[in-house]
Amino acid sequence: MQEKVRLIKEKVHEYEKDMVSFLRDIISIPSHSGREKKVVQRIQKEMKKVGLDEIRVDGLGNIIGRLGSGSKILAYDAHIDTVEVGDPSLWDSMDPFKGKLQDGIIYGRGASDQKAPVASFVYAAKIIKELGLSGDYTLYLVGSVMEEDCDGLCWQYLINEEKLRPDLVVITEPTNLNIYRGHRGRMEIRVVVKGLSCHGSAPERGDNAIYKMADIVKEIEALNGRLRQNDFLGKGTVTVTQIFFSSPSQCAVPDECTIQLDRRLTTGETKDTAVAEIQALQSVKKHGGRVEILKYQNPAYTGLVYPTEKYYPTWTLPDDHPYLAKARTAFELIFQKQPLVDKWTFSTNGVAIMGMHGIPCIGFGPANEIYAHSPKDQVPVEHVLSACEFYCVFPQIFAGIDEN
Repeated sequence: MQEKVRLIKEKVHEYEKDMVSFLRDIISIPSHSGREKKVVQRIQKEMKKVGLDEIRVDGLGNIIGRLGSGSKILAYDAHIDTVEVGDPSLWDSMDPFKGKLQDGIIYGRGASDQKAPVASFVYAAKIIKELGLSGDYTLYLVGSVMEEDCDGLCWQYLINEEKLRPDLVVITEPTNLNIYRGHRGRMEIRVVVKGLSCHGSAPERGDNAIYKMADIVKEIEALNGRLRQNDFLGKGTVTVTQIFFSSPSQCAVPDECTIQLDRRLTTGETKDTAVAEIQALQSVKKHGGRVEILKYQNPAYTGLVYPTEKYYPTWTLPDDHPYLAKARTAFELIFQKQPLVDKWTFSTNGVAIMGMHGIPCIGFGPANEIYAHSPKDQVPVEHVLSACEFYCVFPQIFAGIDEN
């Protein structure tokens, strides 16, 4: 296998300019959630160029490339949508859609989260074909959509509607070239309380919904401090992220108040336990608060609406799982050292793949997650190349072709 690794490394460096050019191109194409059509078309063009066996776009808009037709099914997943730019002045006079290359680093919206691995695994497929590294495996390359808006929705569609059910999915979100095996789940919760409006000049005639909600907000802050802790994933958290009200006018006591909560779930926490904790707060019971899990039902760029509950389960691949052992083996062959095995701080498509459907996932991707969603969004070119090497080698180990 060492000779194969040597040949792979040579090929990766041979295609460095192609990968960099492709990555800069797709960074230059804005692809916010639900608006990914143009970047899908650009990726489709590159997949055709490298000679994948099959390329298709599903009803939700995910682009899926296939290499091989063996019995063991492996998928690489990279979401190709991005968050918005935010305040342009924070980008240090840099255009977030130029894919700027400077001193070995590529900058721009989506560089770290999460377009870089697309360039890496598309060219990994090309190298696998050129070096004859196929075997009893099928490799799917998935450019998934709408992850930033609703993580896992794309894979709910792939699994439920497209009937794509791999034996393993490599999530290529940024891991700083480490191997990750899980993260906390999350959910979006709404709490609503009712009041009674009246003229603001005589507030005693009404029942101020904001005052009621103030009691609830204080109790939620206290609840955060006593949530469950896990040695690997860390602590569950809850925080108020938004607040809304309704009122007949600016001179009237509000008759309704709503807060939205971001709830991060560690091992052992579920949507039922999380909702029950809010419902059990004395202020919620006192003020008749209604606790709801939010729904997502925004249209994809294809026009399809595929609704889901905004509950994204926790998942962890056991530390002794055989697929994790294979990932370690591939890492050690390439980098000649043992990997750091860790977890993401944020959430990924693994919430659907493993959290909902029990399909094993591991994480390996270029870039550092600290740059995700930031105006310093970036990825080192060397990370793009190293990730490509891993994506070339890993199918060999996954399929048991050569582990020495």
